[in-house]
Amino acid sequence: MDFDVLRAQMVDRQLISRGIRDRRVLDAFRAVPRELFVPDELREFAYEDSALPISCGQTISQPYIVALTIESMNLRGGERVLEIGTGTGYAAAVLCQIAEKVYSVERIPSLAESARDRLSRLGYQNVLVSCADGTLGWPEYAPYDAIAASAGGPRIPRALSSQLAPGGHLVIPIGLESSSQVLVRVTRDGDQFRQEPLADVLFVPLVGVEGWEDGELELNGGSMREK
Repeated sequence: MDFDVLRAQMVDRQLISRGIRDRRVLDAFRAVPRELFVPDELREFAYEDSALPISCGQTISQPYIVALTIESMNLRGGERVLEIGTGTGYAAAVLCQIAEKVYSVERIPSLAESARDRLSRLGYQNVLVSCADGTLGWPEYAPYDAIAASAGGPRIPRALSSQLAPGGHLVIPIGLESSSQVLVRVTRDGDQFRQEPLADVLFVPLVGVEGWEDGELELNGGSMREK
């Protein structure tokens, strides 16, 4: 398969045709080989318009949703960005093309280790990966110019809001039920936080102190998948 051709078609048909316009974002998606961030047995589907399963019951997000999230962060280059939910490292790799430094937090040890190794092997030097509770952010390097979460929680974690720099954007899926979520952009203006909805989505759960707990997930119907 010619992945270079498929990647170019993905940008044209899935991103540009749906309104993604930021040149930095489009160039970043053209540069990152998504086929190297999916399980080997699913590489032929790497550029399809859907999320794909990875290990530990998680997913690699649909390309359009990753692009919408990153474009909504309003990155101009040179920012310090926090990502919650590293997964295989694909979104972090895209962010590395634009931001000065990416800090990515993954709660599942095996995913964090494999993503760290993959990103290093592929030459992404401006990213750090930590295995920790993503709902608590990464306070050591705060504040961040932008924050993105690739898992959905019942509310906006206060820790993430507090680690957002003035004028920064936090993009995160939120929903009081695990079967229905909205991708929300939070903009910080001093001590005030303005929210705006971006799209209806369905993500894997944001588990942690300021996210879902196991009991809540059972009551709300179990695991989530992105639309």
